[in-house]
Amino acid sequence: MSSGRTVTLNTGAKVPALGYGTWQSAPGEVGAGVFEALKVGYRHLDLAKVYGNQREVGEGIKRAIAEVPGLKREDIFITSKLWNDSHQPENVAAALDDTLQELGLDYLDLYLIHWPVAFTHGSGLFPKDPNDSNTIELDKKTSISQTWKAMTELPKTKARAVGVSNFTINHLETVIKATGVVPAVNQIERHPRLLDEPLVKYAADKHIILTAYSAFGNNTIGAPLLIVNDEVKAVAERLTKAKGRTVTPAHVLLAWAQVGGHTVIPKSVTASRIHENFQEVDLDQEDIDRLNKIGDDKHRFNIPFTYKPNWNVNLFDDEREKAATTQVVL
Repeated sequence: MSSGRTVTLNTGAKVPALGYGTWQSAPGEVGAGVFEALKVGYRHLDLAKVYGNQREVGEGIKRAIAEVPGLKREDIFITSKLWNDSHQPENVAAALDDTLQELGLDYLDLYLIHWPVAFTHGSGLFPKDPNDSNTIELDKKTSISQTWKAMTELPKTKARAVGVSNFTINHLETVIKATGVVPAVNQIERHPRLLDEPLVKYAADKHIILTAYSAFGNNTIGAPLLIVNDEVKAVAERLTKAKGRTVTPAHVLLAWAQVGGHTVIPKSVTASRIHENFQEVDLDQEDIDRLNKIGDDKHRFNIPFTYKPNWNVNLFDDEREKAATTQVVL
């Protein structure tokens, strides 16, 4: 079982290092998944408005509080995220209220800016460019500094901590300089093929916790997941022999993501996998070095310029987004 390992935010709040993610969890499944996760012992949930399943997540939380002996709301660290269509400062507080209403909660433990990209407001979560239906209509006037300032002004009674997601060092530097407020968390794609050591060092220096998503890679582009990588499997086999119990490639990748005091949010709606993921192992330096070598074959899976509809913005300066004609509005 999980050891209950926690990390401490720059606000002083403690967060369980191993969380439960709800991205790509379908309505009709996610409520049961959340209930199962809380029953197993997860106490960190990662949610978002754009996932389209927060009402059902809220039902799963409510059921768990009613049925899991001793479980209270304050035992669960709950994160959600501001979607891109509500970045305008005047829309931020209302977006938080909408998320709380969907979840049936009074407060979030952490509220993140989901992406450093503003969409136009009022035409749904994915507004189409009137001149190109294959492209999202971006709000090129609202800056991430304006949005972050509005986030920092949210009442602590509703959002106990605020942070960001998918931000680069430049994005972080910009919002910190603009407001003097350091995000508590930066949630990013993070796995051995995307080491991003400068960002990891920057976060450590600034006391920003990194939360890893897509910890096993991402199967949306048809690439094999990292759980079938030979190096990952070899580390799992060594640990299985050394510990006398089964250590899976998934356990290895989740352990890697927590090295250095960070957090990770694997997702599943399958009861057996929810249980299986809720194990912790410790890697030695040799294991870590072996896994880091996978990073020689660098690859980022989540690039919005390649999405359909396309976001015409260069976020990470990856080769695949060099054709974007818009930069992040700082």
